[in-house]
Amino acid sequence: MAVGELILTAMSIPLSAFQIAGGIVLFLFALSMIFGESKPEEETRLAEKHHETAVFPLAVPSIAGPGAMLAAVLMTENAKVGIGQQVQIAGVMISVVLLTMVLMLMASSIHRLIGNAGASVVSRVMGLILAAVATTNTLAGISSYFNL
Repeated sequence: MAVGELILTAMSIPLSAFQIAGGIVLFLFALSMIFGESKPEEETRLAEKHHETAVFPLAVPSIAGPGAMLAAVLMTENAKVGIGQQVQIAGVMISVVLLTMVLMLMASSIHRLIGNAGASVVSRVMGLILAAVATTNTLAGISSYFNL
């Protein structure tokens, strides 16, 4: 969040190109949630196969994945967002991580409540919502890049 825009500028990558690329990656992730085996299930299977669960972190890559990086960089664009607003955004992001931690601690209870079928439905619905967000980011990036 603090240096993302600086790194992109140093590499001569326009923010709109990063937004397009992030949207495409998010869309691919959403497709895997909708149609395929979800990432945590795949990683769990790999961990059981290799008997080394420490090598395959289950949720952290999804929490700090392309969507989080895209949001952090785009929501703190220096030209559009002041320091006060950036601090507020950082606070909201920390709150989201804490909420995620609470939900992950409650995951077994939630899973017992909704079952495998419910978890599959939630994953597919959230994948569809993520696909819509990804499409919106990609189209906004294209619009910004071509000044439409």
